[in-house]
Amino acid sequence: MKSLQEIQNELQAGNFEFTRHAFKRAIERNISEAEIREASVTVEVIEDYPDDKYSPSCLILGFTQKNRALHIQVSRIESDVVKIITLYEPEPMQWTDYRRRIH
Repeated sequence: MKSLQEIQNELQAGNFEFTRHAFKRAIERNISEAEIREASVTVEVIEDYPDDKYSPSCLILGFTQKNRALHIQVSRIESDVVKIITLYEPEPMQWTDYRRRIH
């Protein structure tokens, strides 16, 4: 499984690909590849999904240079690139400090 450091390095280098779903969401939510690279500088794992449907994955939190919070779910499977499963700007009413879900 990829470590957070490996994921971070690949995202910063722009070495990532989108699933069809993630590509659609990035366009709908106006999230650019540059913002993904910016947010990767400060990423932390906030949820881990070792038994995810297709492959182990995790939800990471990062902030752009303009302090836009981004949640990015990525596959942790070993590969040449990081696969982005989905991404979004978290709703403050659903998250405490963008890190913990409010139930």
